[in-house]
Amino acid sequence: PGEEEAVIAVKNVCKIDRLMFKNETHDLFGTPLEVSTMHWPWGAGMFATSLGPKDACFVLGANWEKGSGYTVVWGRLCAWQKWIIEWSKTDECAYGIIGRLI
Repeated sequence: PGEEEAVIAVKNVCKIDRLMFKNETHDLFGTPLEVSTMHWPWGAGMFATSLGPKDACFVLGANWEKGSGYTVVWGRLCAWQKWIIEWSKTDECAYGIIGRLI
């Protein structure tokens, strides 16, 4: 979700640069240059919070409102889930086969 928001922000900076400093109103294909609105990306409301090495909780469906979301997994099972997520993401960043397949 953070990566998706970063892409939107960078594209907006590029569009604003073209609009403000290059006086361009359309892109290469003739589409009007417009700043995109930010949105709540898919997956932004899912997160696992570590409560120690053997405890955690996983919240699903959270949004910008306080108290939103549901705690769906907790305890050792969630700590294991969080470890798998961290391990597979690290493996993916190292171009490991398992991380890229997940």
